[in-house]
Amino acid sequence: MIKAKRLGYAYFETADLEQQIDYFQNVVGLTVAARDGNRVFLATNTGLLSVVLQKAAEQRCARLGFEVSPELSFEDMKKRLLADGFPSDIRSDALPGTPKSLTFTDPKGTQVDLFSEWSFLPVTPVTSGAGPNKLGHLAWVCQDPKAISDFYVNVLGFRVSDWIGDYFGFLRCGVDHHTVNFIRGPQERMHHFAFELRDPTHLHNACDLLGRKKLEIVWGPVRHGPGHNVAAYHRNPDDQMVEFFIDLDKMLDEELGYFDPRPWHGDRPQKPKVWSPNEPRDKWGLPPGPNWVRQNK
Repeated sequence: MIKAKRLGYAYFETADLEQQIDYFQNVVGLTVAARDGNRVFLATNTGLLSVVLQKAAEQRCARLGFEVSPELSFEDMKKRLLADGFPSDIRSDALPGTPKSLTFTDPKGTQVDLFSEWSFLPVTPVTSGAGPNKLGHLAWVCQDPKAISDFYVNVLGFRVSDWIGDYFGFLRCGVDHHTVNFIRGPQERMHHFAFELRDPTHLHNACDLLGRKKLEIVWGPVRHGPGHNVAAYHRNPDDQMVEFFIDLDKMLDEELGYFDPRPWHGDRPQKPKVWSPNEPRDKWGLPPGPNWVRQNK
């Protein structure tokens, strides 16, 4: 089995490249680490590549990059993917700091890059924007969340953290409660993506920043049930849903099988489970506003 270890980057196409660069720099707080024509590479202040932007006819999340265990060679991963019915290509120098990757298309049509060797990018830290620790997770709408979850578990080594009923799955590949989410819907598309912040003060300051930028907080702050993260959501200029979060559950020891205990957990210990869709999913916070609700239609 291929063992994914962490989410590296998300690759977005956009019709207005300069507008999105301005957003990711001055709202999210990433810095432009490199530029190649109509492609722009943005990193955190530590130099961790997080977002790639490419000019295109319309917006979408086209690719995801995951760091994988160095146990398997690229040739072995290529053979394993092909045995599961997924042809792949080995690419060299595809992205700054990532000299080699293995690329294939997952069952919902998203390109996935697998890499094991990478380096921090040289950056000049920005002083504007929220300044996240990292790109934390992405959520996708798909017609069959169970099928795509099974693919990520059986082929890429993800583990199931929680389900809400049978329509919303949360999967992890590292210690974080979720790295990808899959929610049932009529059309395959990205639901939201999320950046991890440091602590409550950092989240508070990020919400003040959204207020100054006149970007509506469409939901939150709210403490969720699955994952127990405190989250605040807004929309970027491409109308994509973006989450800032803190306090996400972590499973520090897979053998023990429970999430690191926290005072706000309802179960003691908190283990992966199926949450009832008939019960409130959040621990506290107001319900989402109409600008969030239209995301789920």
